[in-house]
Amino acid sequence: MPPPGGRGPAHCVFTTTDLALTHMNRSAPVRDRKASVATTVLRCITAFLVGGLWPATAPAQQVVTLDDAVRLAVASNHDLASSKLEVERADARVKEAWGSALPHIDFGGRYTRALKKPVFFLPDFENPGSGVVTPIEIGSDHAVDLGFNANQILFNATVFIGVGAASTYSRGARELFRAKEAETVASARKAFYAVLVSREVKDLVRQTLTNAEENFKTATVLFEQGLVSEFDKLRAEVAVENIRPELLDAEKAERLALNNLRMVIGVPHDRALEVQGSLQYQPVDTALVVNAQAMMLESNPTLASVRYQSEINDAIVSAEESYYLPTLSAFGTYSAVAQSNQLNLAQLGFIPSSTIGLSLSLNIFNGLQTAARVEQANLEYRKSQEQLAGVELQLQTGTEAILLQLRTAEQRVLSGGRTVEQAEKGYRIANTRYTSGSGTLLETNDALLALARAKVNRIQAVYDHLAAAADLDGILGRVPASVATTLE
Repeated sequence: MPPPGGRGPAHCVFTTTDLALTHMNRSAPVRDRKASVATTVLRCITAFLVGGLWPATAPAQQVVTLDDAVRLAVASNHDLASSKLEVERADARVKEAWGSALPHIDFGGRYTRALKKPVFFLPDFENPGSGVVTPIEIGSDHAVDLGFNANQILFNATVFIGVGAASTYSRGARELFRAKEAETVASARKAFYAVLVSREVKDLVRQTLTNAEENFKTATVLFEQGLVSEFDKLRAEVAVENIRPELLDAEKAERLALNNLRMVIGVPHDRALEVQGSLQYQPVDTALVVNAQAMMLESNPTLASVRYQSEINDAIVSAEESYYLPTLSAFGTYSAVAQSNQLNLAQLGFIPSSTIGLSLSLNIFNGLQTAARVEQANLEYRKSQEQLAGVELQLQTGTEAILLQLRTAEQRVLSGGRTVEQAEKGYRIANTRYTSGSGTLLETNDALLALARAKVNRIQAVYDHLAAAADLDGILGRVPASVATTLE
């Protein structure tokens, strides 16, 4: 059957017309009959190539490993991209702050057309007592004024403090990016592990169903031989039917975990996704566990960003206090002026002039506004210190919880392996006893459930350990070198 929405491989057949023509041409020369057969065969080969070698395009399938999942998550996370843009914005603010300490040079030009020239009045010098004055026009019809102004800050504490604060803000933005990157990597790892554990559970439930079906077949055979009662047969059948809904739930859980992984790594839902890997226990370095608290205080990016924010608030206090200090700057001007009654740029004679000087300003009294702003900045700094202490305590508690989960999961994994071995041995013994007629179906079912529970517990323990290891790397700001983003 051809696949839905497309054509299957073309099938070549000799039609009745071909057969009839071949039969009718028996009287034709052998060479012509061979040519007819060759034409038909060539048509069949062409149809096979078109329909068989180029079938309908199947949906694209993407194979994803753990490293692929982490890489795709980092590349497609929108929050991470937004954090990177914030880093670039912080770098732009640093450049803006440095610009305040560099010279400012402005150019200006002005053209004036006199519609009515101004006048001044001269007395009658021959008869000063007459009181007669004569108006005299001054200026020209056209005037052009060009000039440069330069200004350089020599001392302004606010400017220099602002440059340092902007640099601190840039470092804080980088730490926030690192925090988001570590969080993204941890989320991708846990989403990938969730797919693996759901797949392991589904396979386990399917195997449990297979074992229950085998028990039901055995009970049916023994019932037909009169070795067990009908109650045992019915009990085995009910055990099978009770497991089927669990298999449906396990399949649904796997699909949900797969959809969550798609969302985390940015793979569209119309693309088939194959997850490669197995759920295996991976011990964590003992030195990492022992020094986790100290490493967290040193390398956690969220804590580092809060520290930088506190430093910025401290710099703001100094910046507000700097308004008590004077501002000293140097300035210079250069201008050229030309006037004429005719607008002819080639004939304008510009007269240059230039000046240089120093400017000093100091605020004497501004209604106690500076004191109020200093007080506000101090309160904001103290508030940031309290927030820093709270974040530090919260992260220490979170690290301790992760370490506790890591140790507990490790113990469950180690003990779970022995429990699975014992449960498998118990199920073999119970099954053998029931087959030989010395055991009961109840023993077999209990052993089967105990085996399934032991395997599920170990699978869950392995997943909890892997998830805790991912959380530990996240809270320590550890990111694989293969996906770590380099920020200039």
